[in-house]
Amino acid sequence: MQNQSFVTEFILLGLSQDPKVQKISVVMFLFVYITTVGGNMLIVVTIIFSRALFCCPMYFFLTFLSFLDACVSSAITPKMISDLLSEFKVISFQGCMTQVFFVHFFAAVEMIVLTVMAYDRYVAICKPLHYISIMNRRVCGILVGVAWAAGFLHSIIQILFTLQLPFCGPNVIDHFICDLFPLLKLACTDTHIFVFLVFANSGSICIIIFSLLLVSYGVILFSLRAHSPEGRRKALSTCGSHVTVVVLFFVSCILIYARPTSALSSEKNIFLFATVLTPLLNPMIYTFRNKEMKNAVQKMWKRLRMVSCAF
Repeated sequence: MQNQSFVTEFILLGLSQDPKVQKISVVMFLFVYITTVGGNMLIVVTIIFSRALFCCPMYFFLTFLSFLDACVSSAITPKMISDLLSEFKVISFQGCMTQVFFVHFFAAVEMIVLTVMAYDRYVAICKPLHYISIMNRRVCGILVGVAWAAGFLHSIIQILFTLQLPFCGPNVIDHFICDLFPLLKLACTDTHIFVFLVFANSGSICIIIFSLLLVSYGVILFSLRAHSPEGRRKALSTCGSHVTVVVLFFVSCILIYARPTSALSSEKNIFLFATVLTPLLNPMIYTFRNKEMKNAVQKMWKRLRMVSCAF
């Protein structure tokens, strides 16, 4: 059944209506965006050009995680900065649907990559003798391919049922981006079934995967008792970085999507943290807590300085 949408564009209220706050926000978020993309792409380039790291499954997956963080930030922050500079914060219907698609696409792929990284750490710690045979390059490639395919499927499902919503009146979104719950509030129809679909396709998945990850790390911690103190320290350092990133990602996801449509007073702040600040924090967490990454980044900086000096 085709919807009866007459809305061709949406008005975004953004983060604040205060001109002074908007000016400060532009500078702050421009800095955050440049740092986010720069930091994540530095990790990508560092791992790709470091043969020792790129051959290791953990860093192979970290390459994709950093790339996805840059993509998530790019799907949201440039438009948000543009709106802060504009008097009229307008996004076309097609642009709104495109933003919904790519935000959910990149976020879903990242969710699965984080799950794959947890599995990688489980195999490395609990089955070290079989690690190389289990996590070979072919398996790693298949897992990444599955992540991209599943992310695309998730996002297509979101878009298909969003396109069924009739928008025939209000077009003001009290948010800084287009997303599912803000759009549901504008629909000229009963949205209870759509709320259930959002929960089933986003909220429940976040809860289930987060619970499984907590259990898997409980198993990893239990198995560390048999390791040497040095091996235990190294494993905890690696897993600690991943657990931190997992908690930041999944807790935000649960707070946003595993709830009724009634707005949270801090909904914008949670979304801002999840989609703008978390991609900035991830490269810092993985780089500062990992000796191999710090050494590789330092070598990459030296190479870049040598190349810049040559010109």
